[in-house]
Amino acid sequence: MKNFKSHFQFSKQERSGIFYLLLLIVTLQIGYYFFNTYTSSRVENFTLNTKEQAKVDSLKSKAFLAKEKILYVFNPNYITDYKGYTLGMSVEEIDRLHLFRKKNGFVNSAEEFQQVTKISDSLLKLLEPYFKFPKWKKKTSRQNTYKDTKIFPIKDLNDCTEEELQAINGIGEVLSKRIVKFRNALGGFLIDKQLLDVYGLKPEVAERLLKQYKVMKAPEVKKININTATASELSKLLYIQKTVAFEVVNYRNLNDSIVSFDELANIKNFPFEKIDKIKLYLKLK
Repeated sequence: MKNFKSHFQFSKQERSGIFYLLLLIVTLQIGYYFFNTYTSSRVENFTLNTKEQAKVDSLKSKAFLAKEKILYVFNPNYITDYKGYTLGMSVEEIDRLHLFRKKNGFVNSAEEFQQVTKISDSLLKLLEPYFKFPKWKKKTSRQNTYKDTKIFPIKDLNDCTEEELQAINGIGEVLSKRIVKFRNALGGFLIDKQLLDVYGLKPEVAERLLKQYKVMKAPEVKKININTATASELSKLLYIQKTVAFEVVNYRNLNDSIVSFDELANIKNFPFEKIDKIKLYLKLK
């Protein structure tokens, strides 16, 4: 029993050490309690300043737009999903634009863009300075100043030479070469409207050209079966890029076949606005 009691007997120095240890533990517990209470009250007393927050959000939006490569003007009719996201548009707003474009619609002003997408006034104000619409959509009083009163015999558009094209007001050496090169790539124009697809040819110049030259004898075209053609065969068409051709084949494989040309509007990046010209080279069966 004596040995048992010896285990619980401490010297004066040991008792002092135990006392100070307990005092330190109690002090730390009290300090932790008051610190936790103080920080909780600060969080509860925090109130959001909506006006200042709005200013911060506005500055963040402007900084975001500057960071996301909106340093160059662009045509808002061709905004992709990723581009729309970087511009700050919602998924619904982007989908409204894509649906409008699939119906062959074309917005010609910032106001029309907002009507179609229903974006907010604040976002429109940020984006509008970067919008660029085709010049031919903006009619001016000068467009009709040129009047061609001469009468010329109509010739075949598929037979005219570069020199003959240069006789048209507005067509120089570079543009005449481009028209002939485009015609050769097509294998010959099938309809007059294909002339409008020549890069750099203004509609009013094309109109003057078509007063003297029209498609009188279209070349024979062996149409490609869209339900059996490979991506390589489809990409040979001037209007269909190789990546789009693969998308067409993938869509066809997933749906067994394509029964209507209208289905092509569902294919990513397909140039559906030119479907009337593309159909001239394709068949469904």
